[in-house]
Amino acid sequence: MNKHFGRLTLAILFSLTLTLDVSAETVAQTARRWGLIGPWSLDCSLPPDRNKGTVLAYVTASGGRVLHRRNFGDSTDESEVIAAEVSSDGMLNLRVFFPSLKQTREYGLVMQPDGTIRAMYNRNQKGEYTIRDGKFAANGNPTPPQHKCSADFARAKSS
Repeated sequence: MNKHFGRLTLAILFSLTLTLDVSAETVAQTARRWGLIGPWSLDCSLPPDRNKGTVLAYVTASGGRVLHRRNFGDSTDESEVIAAEVSSDGMLNLRVFFPSLKQTREYGLVMQPDGTIRAMYNRNQKGEYTIRDGKFAANGNPTPPQHKCSADFARAKSS
């Protein structure tokens, strides 16, 4: 019995060590490991605009932080990703504070087999969804895939 208890204790300690290692990962490490870092757009060939050309870029910053930059062509903004976690089904769950909106939003992204990403949910802190189950709450249409744009694209669009 003592032998079994010792093995169980060792297994629990090992599990806790793994859990602590995962939880110690920074937002930037999680985002990078998942493949989020870089610019994303519905159509990378278009200049930034408020339709299909909107560019959403995730960039690393000091201290293991990630910034979420939105380029709408006529305006841009920058928000901090305050939490990033990958769920067991592979969804990247983000919490982002948007100073321009004066709110924190939570959203989940899935990576498609072709390397595009789709938003599966987007909600405010009151639990009000703009996207639920991969569909826009307003009209029921599925969220479109976003493509990762090249680094050259990001430099050209920011100058």
